[in-house]
Amino acid sequence: MTGLGWFAAIIVGGIAGWIAEKIMKSDMGLIMNIVLGILGAVVANFLLTLITGGTLGGWIGQLIVAVIGACLLIWLTRLVRGRT
Repeated sequence: MTGLGWFAAIIVGGIAGWIAEKIMKSDMGLIMNIVLGILGAVVANFLLTLITGGTLGGWIGQLIVAVIGACLLIWLTRLVRGRT
């Protein structure tokens, strides 16, 4: 996560994963929310950098990016494995 330390990345990742879990109506635990949030932020930051040449900075910007990325990962997982 751009501009955030490891501790902040875990906090933002957990919040982002929880928000994505509520948006996508899935049921996961705290650890999976953190993992989804952090991986979602990595994926979304990569895609944003490819498309626009930059990404959003700060806590709020990275939270938004992480939520979008986590929702994308949940959607892709459902696409591959089917809805459970």
